[in-house]
Amino acid sequence: MTKSSPTLDEKRHSLSHILAQAVLNMFPEAKLGIGPAIDNGFYYDFELPRTLIPEDLPILEKKMKHIIKQNQVFEQYDEPIDKAIDFLKKTKQDFKVELVVDLKEGGEKQVSFYKNGSFVDLCKGPHVVSTGKIDPNTFKLDKIAGAYWRGDEKRPMLQRIYGLAFETQNELSDFLKMRKEAEERDHRKLGKELDLFTFDENVGPGLPLWLPKGTVIVEELENLAKEMEYKAGYLRLRTPHLTKGKLYEMSGHLPLYADSMYPPMRLQGEDDYYVKPMNCPHHHMIYKARPKSYRDLPLRYAEYGTCYRYEDSGALFGLMRVRSLQMNDAHIYCTEEQFEDEFMAVTEMYLKYFKIFNIKKFVMRLSLHDPKKLGEKYVDEPELWKKGEVMVRKVMKKSKIEFVEAEDEAAFYGPKIDIEVWSAIGREFTLATNQVDFAVPKRMGLTYTDEKGKEKIPLCIHRAPLSTHERFIGFLIEHFGGAFPAWLAPVQAVIIPVAEVHEKYARDLEKEMFEKGIRVEVMTAEETLGKRIRNAEKMKIPYMLVVGDDEKKKGTVTARSYHSKEQKEHKKSAFLEALLSEIRERRLPSA
Repeated sequence: MTKSSPTLDEKRHSLSHILAQAVLNMFPEAKLGIGPAIDNGFYYDFELPRTLIPEDLPILEKKMKHIIKQNQVFEQYDEPIDKAIDFLKKTKQDFKVELVVDLKEGGEKQVSFYKNGSFVDLCKGPHVVSTGKIDPNTFKLDKIAGAYWRGDEKRPMLQRIYGLAFETQNELSDFLKMRKEAEERDHRKLGKELDLFTFDENVGPGLPLWLPKGTVIVEELENLAKEMEYKAGYLRLRTPHLTKGKLYEMSGHLPLYADSMYPPMRLQGEDDYYVKPMNCPHHHMIYKARPKSYRDLPLRYAEYGTCYRYEDSGALFGLMRVRSLQMNDAHIYCTEEQFEDEFMAVTEMYLKYFKIFNIKKFVMRLSLHDPKKLGEKYVDEPELWKKGEVMVRKVMKKSKIEFVEAEDEAAFYGPKIDIEVWSAIGREFTLATNQVDFAVPKRMGLTYTDEKGKEKIPLCIHRAPLSTHERFIGFLIEHFGGAFPAWLAPVQAVIIPVAEVHEKYARDLEKEMFEKGIRVEVMTAEETLGKRIRNAEKMKIPYMLVVGDDEKKKGTVTARSYHSKEQKEHKKSAFLEALLSEIRERRLPSA
């Protein structure tokens, strides 16, 4: 890449310097922090004489465009480190002095500066040749935030200005449009508007409460999973919400997961009890409850078990990061010879789910261990790690599904496939997992008798195609923008009588639909027809059935699809048959 064709990172980094120059122009006494290029743009941190307000951003943006127009050249030069410290002290840039002093203590003899116009900044670069190389229409100052100096909450709070920057004006415009769409689809916003879930401080942070409409989605997903798993030969289990700590000591979870577990319950004369952070050890005990032979394998246990993890309060995020989670969990116990078919079958189940939910873009990541962290982060079984990773890699290559490899991201007991998916508007989510466990069955004393009567240890596959209810529903809300397909929608149809005289016909229709298992509501004529139609649209209900004189007389319905916007009169029986077929087949809506 030549200087006449700068990289996007060079442009973004240069824009951070241009921003700092503009801020110093506006606030000569400003003290500079750092200003790197980041994904989608850049930022710079400042200590300023007053708090910035949103109205400051257009002013600074105008100053930046003036600097760009001046076509100032970026000049790099080195200074002996003591001379650099003296210069920064004279210019009263205390944060920069601290950085250079640290470099000196680390053995550095000189440091690099960049100068453009009258602005000089401590920087290694690189930058564009001159400010004029940046198209002023490709960037935009975005927002103001607080940031502790060097990320330390005991240090000064600085003001951070974020900017967006792309190669072209169209890319910037597309990003802004996509972000606005993402904000409209935010699962926290839609969850409130559509009455799906809530949080309450009296219950506790990270502990979602499912409202009736959200509970419908939870149960529909669970029904789907049960149906799929029944066809795939899974047996369903139920396990308690707590257990003795001894169980997690046996499995090896306690020393590795204690920080993310709720503290133990200590009762006089009793062992410590924990609320369960995962289902695996309980399932292992069920496996162990009766002797097993090779004829019993593969054995597939499934449970929608509720688990509890004490996530840091700063990490909690709507449904995406919670402390109470209902996992689409299963454990498959198999022989080594059965492993390939079982692991492949789980992967194929994922693909079926992706088709049902119209997930078109996904990446499977083979997460591997770091040999240097055996005994610390991973079970200390080097030969089993090598063998397990070879087995998973072989299955993935045979499946012909593209995958990438990621080091130091495995589960503590074995390699895994993590699946990243993209929503309809391009937002990335890590959802599902498929893990091989060659270590814990041995620790837990799980065995089976082979054909020769010899005792062997089974492999265990941990899988969760639908992740947790919380995370998966959060994804689906954003993926569908709250406009769910009919089978998943909390309310599948709303009946709107034109006037009070049509309400009996509406109620009779409601009863008929209810008896057929359709989730239906009637919007009575207490408000204007137009307002009721707008309310139904706002709730994103798949079908709106308007009934008036004509419909009452002919025994018909005028149905309007939320997804296609098509409005058409139907014979009542024909419409109900078509809707029931759409629900039974879990069809995606036609746009």
